[in-house]
Amino acid sequence: MQKKETSAPGFSPRFQHFATQAIHTGQEPEQWNSWDVVPPISLSTTFKQRAPGQPVDFVYGRSGNPTRNCLEKVVAMLDEAKHSLAFASGLAAIVTVTHLLKAGDHVICMDDVYGGTGRFFRRVASELGLKISFVDCCKTKLLEEAITPQTKRPLALGADICMYSATKYMNGHSDVVMGLVSVKSDELHSRLRFLQNTLGTVPSPFDCYLCIRGLKTLQIRMEKHFQNGMAVARFLESDPRVERVFYPGLPSHPQHELAKRQCTGCPGMVTFFIKGSLQHADTFLKHLKIFALAESLGGYESLAELPAIMTHASVPKNDRDSLGISDTLIRLSVGLEDEEDLLNDIYQALKAAHPGSGNLK
Repeated sequence: MQKKETSAPGFSPRFQHFATQAIHTGQEPEQWNSWDVVPPISLSTTFKQRAPGQPVDFVYGRSGNPTRNCLEKVVAMLDEAKHSLAFASGLAAIVTVTHLLKAGDHVICMDDVYGGTGRFFRRVASELGLKISFVDCCKTKLLEEAITPQTKRPLALGADICMYSATKYMNGHSDVVMGLVSVKSDELHSRLRFLQNTLGTVPSPFDCYLCIRGLKTLQIRMEKHFQNGMAVARFLESDPRVERVFYPGLPSHPQHELAKRQCTGCPGMVTFFIKGSLQHADTFLKHLKIFALAESLGGYESLAELPAIMTHASVPKNDRDSLGISDTLIRLSVGLEDEEDLLNDIYQALKAAHPGSGNLK
């Protein structure tokens, strides 16, 4: 009997068998002599061979590792890809993919992107002869104008490569820095596998083990992130001390209908402008008790940060201004704590930032 996966109201249906695949794919106990239910951490940097030039499965830790192999198999399955490759960080994945290009090639990057990614393209990739264009990809006309003719045929959804910072939701515990890349093309996989080995941009076996562990609870974590994120977004949108809230789950978001068509739900990322100045934003962030003032996102704990001074400080000020990354823009990574506690924490911090404004609730 097949039961249709339920979905968040108005959003696309959930991916079938996602949780089961995340828990079991590539992790069959029979592949280990000890029949471990949890994939063991293979820390060996080298592997014994049957005869000179006749390895069993692995040769050297940079070129391949049993634990990393498990992670790459399960991520490929979850992405409905043919291959997946794990990297030492999200930026290591970007750097490796960029090495598929040559001087004179054109890279179109979202203008509102992680500060470290922008820094790499502006200060490293551009100096290697790549042409870099930062574009507001929400405006299809600008995107169309930036695209130069291509000869490759894109995959069904228009992408050849899918890249993640697994540091975030996929691991979900704020204890791993990792990147992942998935492809359907054997040719792309071969080129990327060569670059991964040649550049040495591989993660440690222990980090691979931790990410495998994180994937097992990804589906249920994302459901809670969505629930808490929506509650926080609605709370902020109704507060008079907040100028504007950005969350794809809210009807007020400019891409709300697009998010419902393409996504099964939303993550816990909520961005808002607090009324006032840098001082008000600073006071709000300093008075948070449950939300930790820290960079990154996607962990089980709630985080808050000021992008203009923290994650996006390396973005040129003129670019920050054009993107709306002002001194009053606050980013929240809403975690898995109790909803009521999160809302109370935000309320008391807003009250501290604007002590004379009162509360309209």
